[in-house]
Amino acid sequence: MENTGVRLWEILDKMLYAIFVRFLHLKFLEKRWDGFMQFVKFGVVGVTNTVISYTLNVLVLFACAKLHIFERYDYILGNTIAFLLSVLWSFYWNSRYVFGLEEGEKRSPWKALLKTYISYGFTGIILSNILSYVWIRVFGISKYLAPLINLVVSIPVNFLMNKLWAFKGEKTEA
Repeated sequence: MENTGVRLWEILDKMLYAIFVRFLHLKFLEKRWDGFMQFVKFGVVGVTNTVISYTLNVLVLFACAKLHIFERYDYILGNTIAFLLSVLWSFYWNSRYVFGLEEGEKRSPWKALLKTYISYGFTGIILSNILSYVWIRVFGISKYLAPLINLVVSIPVNFLMNKLWAFKGEKTEA
């Protein structure tokens, strides 16, 4: 499975490189291209995370309705379960394929997992609510459009928090 995943990322990398460099004639330095591809991979994981989160949320809502449990607070249970499991999903894929370790680095998986939950909690709950308030109450933007606008800010912030903090490796002693 791991070789298949690595191979899929390599194919995606080559396809995008051909589109951006050969067809669109955009010149990326090798270091910038690697950073760009890391962001693309993060975005792909994010899309799958969103699908997983939404699916889990809906499944919990259906299960609560079918079993007649937590009916009054089913949306809270659905959001909580979806958040906990979808962030775990993102952590797994980001740690394996997006934020690899450089040679001579190590990382505590438990510490990285905790930091990942903090990062997603900050961008997905705190930052999104503050931005939503600004878009809706200050600028009068629709509450249905505000979450989409939030993504423009929260995705890069989440990427940087994960890259520079949650998945940052530590140099090992030689």
